[in-house]
Amino acid sequence: MGKRLITQRRGSANSRYKSPGHRFKSSAKYPGYEGGGQVIALIHDPGRSAPLARVLLENFKEILMIAPEGIKVGQWVEIGKNARATPGCVMPLIKIPEGTEICNIELRPGDGGKLVRASGTSASIISHDKEKGLVYVQLPSKRHIMVNENSNATIGKVASGGRKEKPMAKAGQMYHAKKARGKLYPRVSGIHMNAIDHPHGGGRQPHIGRPSCVARNTPPGRKVGHISPKRTGRKKR
Repeated sequence: MGKRLITQRRGSANSRYKSPGHRFKSSAKYPGYEGGGQVIALIHDPGRSAPLARVLLENFKEILMIAPEGIKVGQWVEIGKNARATPGCVMPLIKIPEGTEICNIELRPGDGGKLVRASGTSASIISHDKEKGLVYVQLPSKRHIMVNENSNATIGKVASGGRKEKPMAKAGQMYHAKKARGKLYPRVSGIHMNAIDHPHGGGRQPHIGRPSCVARNTPPGRKVGHISPKRTGRKKR
């Protein structure tokens, strides 16, 4: 009997593969508050690629929001439909002019922000359909979506856009970066293992052996190879 597969070990929910959520700072959702606040600090969150801005609101409550590019400590940000369309301010899509860069977009009003939250990303307003109450938004993938006009978004691009410009000079840097988020590195393909270690291992040439396909309702420990394929094997002309 061989070793347990990576998928089996990951499914057991041990500490090696669990996301360390106890170290994450905040979910960075919108507060549901209209008014203003002052940025008092910019902090790093291990749970995301973008920095967070700590904002002290006028009611003396502190919130954490995803920091847009160019924001600085001491800056005043506005939240609500009466805000100005300046970088860092949060306002509903119906009030944002066409062509404006936005980030941290709500899919539905009040959900706190779901889209365009990674570092260096931004979307843009294409047009407003006031009759249907929708706003057409172009995502970073160039895909167009329709969002409720009352959904909130932050003006500007998410900060830390140059994160990927610095290369991973050593394998140890990538190892620690992955470990901070509960990822396994390095990842070894099954066809490069021995037969005792993986169903795809062994053989004189690197090839994917049995099982060639598994059903969609197969448990995680057995789900290797093609997942519920329409066809398998070499395609005949």
